[in-house]
Amino acid sequence: MDADDRQFLLTTAWLFARHGQSSRARALCEALVDANPKDGVSAAALADLLLADGEPQRALEVILSSSFPSSLTRVEAVLETRALIGVGRGTDARRRWQRYIESSKGRNRTWVK
Repeated sequence: MDADDRQFLLTTAWLFARHGQSSRARALCEALVDANPKDGVSAAALADLLLADGEPQRALEVILSSSFPSSLTRVEAVLETRALIGVGRGTDARRRWQRYIESSKGRNRTWVK
């Protein structure tokens, strides 16, 4: 599957999710992650759907097994923090969020991203 096909399926999944058809969206995202487990964009979409479905452990597994692009650093931190809270690991969730905050410090830091 080439990049255009993946983008088309991900866009279709987004449309399904936005129109209340999360099971269809999830099926597409699962197929994308199965085809390429390292795809952080598809993993983010799947993890968000899993969290909405009350499956934080599965969401955490998807997040930790993928490689998020640097443009999705904040998304990765938010999803991982939510998943950790969902599985009852509040201390780890606080540490994960703090790690993200610390990584965004510096002269290029802005309060609104």
